[in-house]
Amino acid sequence: MLAHYGPQLVNLFAAVLLLLAFAMLAQRRMISLINLFAAQGFVLFLTTSLVAAITGQHHLYWSALLTLALKVIVLPWILHRLIRKLNVKWDVETLINIPTTMLVGIVLVVLAFNLALPISQLAGTVTRSTLGIALASVLLSFLMMITRSKAIPQVIGFLAMENGLFFAATGAVYGMPMVVELGVALDVLVGAHIGYFLASGQPPAAEVGERLVEIVLEGIRAGGGPGS
Repeated sequence: MLAHYGPQLVNLFAAVLLLLAFAMLAQRRMISLINLFAAQGFVLFLTTSLVAAITGQHHLYWSALLTLALKVIVLPWILHRLIRKLNVKWDVETLINIPTTMLVGIVLVVLAFNLALPISQLAGTVTRSTLGIALASVLLSFLMMITRSKAIPQVIGFLAMENGLFFAATGAVYGMPMVVELGVALDVLVGAHIGYFLASGQPPAAEVGERLVEIVLEGIRAGGGPGS
């Protein structure tokens, strides 16, 4: 039964993932945007678990658990804590109005399906039909990044774009190697923390860099300058 209905369920989850990407693109309320991102992560967790059950690729279970822990629990908690700290509820300074953004999004979806069609024909996986949706999700997330002026929606767009890339890898080659996934997870956490400090006005990396420059200059002065 799973072998028969499994691919149909994967296609259903892929459609939900695309709808969530459109909802995030149109959403201006910060809390709702974070909740939509968490919902997208949960759908990605369900999809990865289902693909693991259909194909017998047991390493995908670890990928699904990593997605559940990182995208559904940890990162939404960090983002909710940030907006409570900053008391930011709305992102009203979009560079393009929402109707125009949605029209551009529809064009990007059509483009994504046309680009993914020859690739999906070459893929030998049971989930190859979802490649167009995965690419469309990546493009919609990128569009959200470049049309928002606040740091938090941009960070969420970056995280959602990584969701689309992970979904594309699951559909094309049944996931990435665990080492790559852990590296991507680390990059996502670093990106989230960079966005946190940018949004909260606390750039610790810049302060550390300035302190290192001061230490080097003090060492040069103490030694009488370079070449002395």
